[in-house]
Amino acid sequence: MPAKQRVIFICTHNSARSQMAEGLLRHLAGERFETFSAGAVSTRVHPLAIKAMAEKGIDISRHTSDHIDKYLSLKFDYVITVCDNAKEACPYFPASGTQWHWRFEDPSVTTGTEAERLQKFRELRDQIEQRLRTGFL
Repeated sequence: MPAKQRVIFICTHNSARSQMAEGLLRHLAGERFETFSAGAVSTRVHPLAIKAMAEKGIDISRHTSDHIDKYLSLKFDYVITVCDNAKEACPYFPASGTQWHWRFEDPSVTTGTEAERLQKFRELRDQIEQRLRTGFL
């Protein structure tokens, strides 16, 4: 069996977009990829990201929010930034094969009721899944 390709998703706080992308790719094609996520600032995994992913049967509750510095020494086949700030703050990964930028809105800045905010996380989850299915897998 060939070695898994290594993928890292990067967003500013490593709390929602990159975490959800990591969980989705692992769920959809974990046998093909070794998947990571990181941020320019490490924080925590957003509770609504965990909830939205759980609705699809994907558990990201044990994910940790990691700073990109943790991964600078690793070689990646794909480095994918998922927000504009991360694209600007992302260090160059010298051993990476491909760097892509997939822009997704930050659901954590949404205001309103918890149900309204959760809906934004669901929309993000579905957008990321669509992008993975049509542009990556």
